[in-house]
Amino acid sequence: MVTEPDSDARVPGWWGGLGLPGLIDLHVHFLPERMERRVWHHFDHGGPLMGDGWWIAYQWPVEQRVERLRELGVRSFPALAYAHKPDMAPDLNAWTLDFARRTPGCLPSATFFPEPGVVAYVRRALSDGVRIFKVHLQVGGFDPRAPELAEVWGLLAEAGVPVVVHASSVPVPGGYVGPGPIGEVLRDHPALRVVIAHLGMPEYDAFFELAARYERVALDTTMAFTDFSERGMPFPARLRPALLDLGLAGKVVLGSDFPTIPYPYAHQLDALARLDLGDAWLRAVCWDNGAAMI
Repeated sequence: MVTEPDSDARVPGWWGGLGLPGLIDLHVHFLPERMERRVWHHFDHGGPLMGDGWWIAYQWPVEQRVERLRELGVRSFPALAYAHKPDMAPDLNAWTLDFARRTPGCLPSATFFPEPGVVAYVRRALSDGVRIFKVHLQVGGFDPRAPELAEVWGLLAEAGVPVVVHASSVPVPGGYVGPGPIGEVLRDHPALRVVIAHLGMPEYDAFFELAARYERVALDTTMAFTDFSERGMPFPARLRPALLDLGLAGKVVLGSDFPTIPYPYAHQLDALARLDLGDAWLRAVCWDNGAAMI
C-alpha cells in the first residue's frame, strides 16, 4: 500500500513502468482563493453536504499544488469549478479560463447553473475554447432537467465537450442525485459526453448501466477503490467484469479530486493497480481514454 507521505515521489516510475508519457486526470479542482478557503473549511468541519468531512492532504498554496501535479507527471488536468447559486457561473468561468491560460497543462473548463442567460454564457465559454464542463447536482441542489438547461445540454451534445457531473449520493444524499434525473437528460440528449464522477458511488450498478447504454457516457475513478471509500461505499465485486470492459472500451477515465483528498495522490493509483485488471486497462484509464475524450 502506497499511503506514506513520500509515496508521490514514486508516481512517475509507476506510469513510466506502464509505458505512458504521464497521466491525464479529469477531476482536479482549483478555485478562486476565497472560495477555496470556504470549501476547505467545509471539508475540515463537516456539514449538511459533507457529513463528517475529512482531512485534506494538499491544503497548500496554489503554486505548490500546481508544482505537485507537475512532479506527479499529470500532463493534462482541469480546474473544475461549480456554481451552487445563480450569478456565480460567469465569474467562475472567467477565473478558470484565466487560470488555464497561465497554467501549463490546465484544460480550459467552465460550469453552468439553471438561470436566465445560461445559454449565452455557455455559448461564450465554448467559443472561448472550453474543453470540459463541471456541474455538481448535490451541492448545486438543482434539477438537471430544468427547462433553462434543455438548450445547454443540446449545445454540449453537439459540441462533444465532456461534462463531469456529480450525480450520485456521495458524500451524502442531496439535490437531484441518483441515476433518474441525469438519466432523463441522457434520454433526451443521447449524444451527451457525460462523465459520471466518483464512478457513481454508491449507486454503482445504475450508473454502470447508463455508461453501457449510452455511447458517450463514461465514469471517472475519483476516490473509488481507495481505502477511504471502500470502508463506507465498497465497490461490488460483481461489477469487476463490467469495469474491465468499460475501461477497455474508453468509458473509464482517471479522476482524483486533487487536492481535496484525505490521502496521498499515489494511493488512488495504487487502488487502481490492486484491482489487478491488467496493464492495458491501466493504460487506457490513466491516459488513452482521457486523451481521446479531450
